[in-house]
Amino acid sequence: MSEIADAPPLRVLQLTDTHLYADPAATLYDCNTEDSLRRVLDAVRAEADTPDLVLLTGDLTHDGSVPAYHRLARLLEEAFDAPVWCLPGNHDEAATLRSELDGDGVASVPGGTVADWQLILLDSTVQGSEGGHLADPELERLDSALQDCPTPHALVCLHHNPVPMNSRWLDTMTVDNAPALFAVLDRHPRVRVLLWGHVHQPFDGTRNDVRLLASPSTCVQFLPGSESFALDSRPPGYRWLLLHPDGTVETSVHYVDA
Repeated sequence: MSEIADAPPLRVLQLTDTHLYADPAATLYDCNTEDSLRRVLDAVRAEADTPDLVLLTGDLTHDGSVPAYHRLARLLEEAFDAPVWCLPGNHDEAATLRSELDGDGVASVPGGTVADWQLILLDSTVQGSEGGHLADPELERLDSALQDCPTPHALVCLHHNPVPMNSRWLDTMTVDNAPALFAVLDRHPRVRVLLWGHVHQPFDGTRNDVRLLASPSTCVQFLPGSESFALDSRPPGYRWLLLHPDGTVETSVHYVDA
């Protein structure tokens, strides 16, 4: 068996849409978001394996408050002995997120390389809007990062969904220039995965050999396929990704006990 085949995969944990508040007792649709996050962290710690890297893909807080970011960082630093990389969502205050999450453990970063994988984190937020847009400098950064890095495989992540979820109300809040994003990705066959949050539900598709993945929230879930806003009954969840040295990807969605 080859050395690549023998090498262990990179274990990535995606947590998304945690929606913490300054007040730890605050709720989102009757769900205490801090309590639900704690349940998710307990569930992850109860599993046999630990993550090599944690990705937080936006809406870390619901109110953009400094206390919420500090408490989130403390919870994650206590939970994992692994780096936690963060990007903003439409409920975050992007500047506050970047200034407050700048530690060695939990940090807002543009990306990096781990083992045989390059990970690139994009900011798709638009101040004052629930929808998303990738500004020209962000797309140029993506193109340059993919062009300049010799790492064989790449994963790109953002907050907003770049493809429709077949839910009329939710699909008014997608990335509004997704073709520009895909034009960049199509130039770089090293990209294996495009990962996002925002939609509070799992999604698994493929486009031009790129795996397209969305994941459930650590708090409430949106009802798939709904014409208007509706909540699903599924409990808090998270996603594991196993990124293999040969570029193959294994992934699974987990839910905590209801």
